[in-house]
Amino acid sequence: MEAKSANTPVTEKKKFNLKAGMQSFGTKLSGMVLPNIGAFIAWGLITAIFLKGGWYPNAHLAKMIKPMVTYLLPLLIAFSGGSMVAGHRGGVVGAIATMGVIVGTNVPMFIGAMIMGPLGGWCIKKWDNRFQDKIKQGFEMLVNNFSAGIIGMLLAIVGFFLMGPIISGLTNVMAAGVDWIIKHGLIWLANVFIEPAKILFLNNAINQGILTPLGIQAAAEHGKSILFLLEPDPGPGLGVLLAFALFGKGTAKGSAPSAIIIQFFGGIHEIYFPYVLMKPALFLSVMAGGVTGTTLFSIFNVGLKSSPSPGSIISLFLMSPKSLSNYLGLIIGVAGATTVSFLISAFILRRDKSTTGDELAESEAKMKSMKAEAKGQNVEAAKDVMNQAKGIKQIIFACDAGMGSSAMGASILRDKVKKAGLDLSVTNTAISNLQDKPGLLVVTQDELADRAKKQTPGAAHVAVENFLNSPKYDEIIASLKAEAVGGADEKAAEEVSQTQQEAPEDELNEIDFDKITEVDFLHHDQNIGSATMAQATFRSELRKLNKNIQVRNVAIGEIEDKDNVLIIASKETARRVKLQFANVQVYTVDGLLNATNYDKLIEKMK
Repeated sequence: MEAKSANTPVTEKKKFNLKAGMQSFGTKLSGMVLPNIGAFIAWGLITAIFLKGGWYPNAHLAKMIKPMVTYLLPLLIAFSGGSMVAGHRGGVVGAIATMGVIVGTNVPMFIGAMIMGPLGGWCIKKWDNRFQDKIKQGFEMLVNNFSAGIIGMLLAIVGFFLMGPIISGLTNVMAAGVDWIIKHGLIWLANVFIEPAKILFLNNAINQGILTPLGIQAAAEHGKSILFLLEPDPGPGLGVLLAFALFGKGTAKGSAPSAIIIQFFGGIHEIYFPYVLMKPALFLSVMAGGVTGTTLFSIFNVGLKSSPSPGSIISLFLMSPKSLSNYLGLIIGVAGATTVSFLISAFILRRDKSTTGDELAESEAKMKSMKAEAKGQNVEAAKDVMNQAKGIKQIIFACDAGMGSSAMGASILRDKVKKAGLDLSVTNTAISNLQDKPGLLVVTQDELADRAKKQTPGAAHVAVENFLNSPKYDEIIASLKAEAVGGADEKAAEEVSQTQQEAPEDELNEIDFDKITEVDFLHHDQNIGSATMAQATFRSELRKLNKNIQVRNVAIGEIEDKDNVLIIASKETARRVKLQFANVQVYTVDGLLNATNYDKLIEKMK
């Protein structure tokens, strides 16, 4: 009996971790490319316009093409990858390391940048964690700069002699494999895997992490590549939505026409994912549509200059070479994919025996509820989270890419917030760009909820089934309105309390020194230098006391609202902290560099 109960959760955890791991890895790949997609589009437009055979050939301006694809784009990817691991410092080291693989090879090093960028960030992060607190006072800037330079140099050398040739060989093998598949007319097989993966929210990982790097290498050699069309083709999704518009039922039928405009012209493919998930048989529709479109693109030798983003029909034409045959083939391919997807979807929907689309939604909601109860979750999770959350100042919708469906969800809730008279910011972003800070509510989809919680453990979280239509939005608004009414008196009391704590002597008596494990010097743009020097001085004094307390220099957005954190700030800044954060302890000083401010504080910490 005991063995059985012990084994069950282990099996569930392993299954979950595999899926979460795949999504997390895909997010990291796409997270290196998506922030720089504007640069890719710029390169694609310059190529399409000024290259020989382009819209307006110009030999002088075309000289930008090769340096951009060889240096600019890989270095941007590397910097983003390093920054994801260790901030700006990690981005710099990652970019230095990537120069080794760029110079050591003769092919565009996008895959190399995706490896060396995060590796550089990881190395400098490990160095800082190991040696940062051992740096002598006054030598911080010198050591930090030289450590980044030396580690970056060593990684660049390793990249030049070792990683460059290895990555170049692997890239050439993959490129040769892709060429072989294309030449033998088998490229359509890719869509058998791409279309289902898209609906499982791996679309950006596949497109930006795999197809785009290989496509750019092929486009640099041949002037265009079909790989840029495998995932962004709007035809399969359009076919599904057209079928729902004509043969669907209930709310699904009513919402399909507007979804068509958003998907086909706006390029937000995520909007058709819920329609496919309503009826899993529709996976056959998008797979068949994708295979058809790619086959037609291959037959008519269609390709794009660069990756279209977003994947709208407008972006596809903008990224197309100036060629009537390519334009014609593009139209035929998208139309073919749409037709096949529509016919299969129409057949499936017409055989649907349910009376209304709303009944289908109700059965799905019931299934989700049963699944949640089986996992020990409370069906009132959204209400409980909101009732426990205090001081919500910002709501962020987070999805895999930070565009598309999350943008639409944010727009819907923003309208509800406005109508409710609440003064809240409602925005959207990618999960990888979330920053953990007080007063934050993160709204994401069920499948991505655990990743969002891992990224922002200190925020309040609400998971929804569908960004475009969730009953939890009304629960959020109701809870926030109740908190706003009930919190007015609390805020007034808090303001009175903070005025009574103006004197440092009173603050010292309020601080629980037994809990303090971290001291943060709070800075803003004008006093970052003062905060850095004060941090070094205070850390030195704590070392003399043999106190194992972390001392940081932080901005207000980096504060962790925990009672083991002591914030040291000037008078006006301290007042903001007391109003904004409920748990941190605060010590007010009349100048960060005035050493007399810290004598009594140090005495209390002995």
